[in-house]
Amino acid sequence: MNKKDIYEHLANIYLDNSGKKKKKRKTPFHYKRFYFFSISIIILFSVLMLFPFKKLNLTSQIALVIQPTAVKINFDFNSAKKEMYSFDLKELDLSKFDALNFSARKLNPLDIVHLRVELMNAFKEKSEVYVKDLKYQWQDYKINLSEFKNINDWTKISHLAFVVEEWNVKGERGIIYIDDVKIIKER
Repeated sequence: MNKKDIYEHLANIYLDNSGKKKKKRKTPFHYKRFYFFSISIIILFSVLMLFPFKKLNLTSQIALVIQPTAVKINFDFNSAKKEMYSFDLKELDLSKFDALNFSARKLNPLDIVHLRVELMNAFKEKSEVYVKDLKYQWQDYKINLSEFKNINDWTKISHLAFVVEEWNVKGERGIIYIDDVKIIKER
């Protein structure tokens, strides 16, 4: 073989190989890894759903909002001995609820105001709980329904009232605000 034959032979090899495109190798899909990963995720979520959340101190509530906006009680004891704001609950069934929550504040920081919270059912059973010394800034209050001792039937609660009485206030005039009134059930 001479040089010319060698060059032609090398050119044929090069040209034949350069015209052919190299096939890309597909990476094989690993079904075993995919199934293992999928089953692991399913088991993990199942265990998390069965895990009791109360041990994690996660609390949840169901709330029945009675009044979402602020209510103003303007008391002036020159003309009356008590002022009140009442909600008609239309015989709500509160037997499955736990507490009454609301926010309240007084307008004058020098006033001393004790608020009477009153519930009454359709059978005229009435019970009250006193909230002592309302604060000047908004404060959340929680009253367990079990504190309303004189109510035996919680299936038809007809009224909720917030009452300011002359003998539970330092001055003769003042303003208090009540907001975010709701009945809650803790799970």
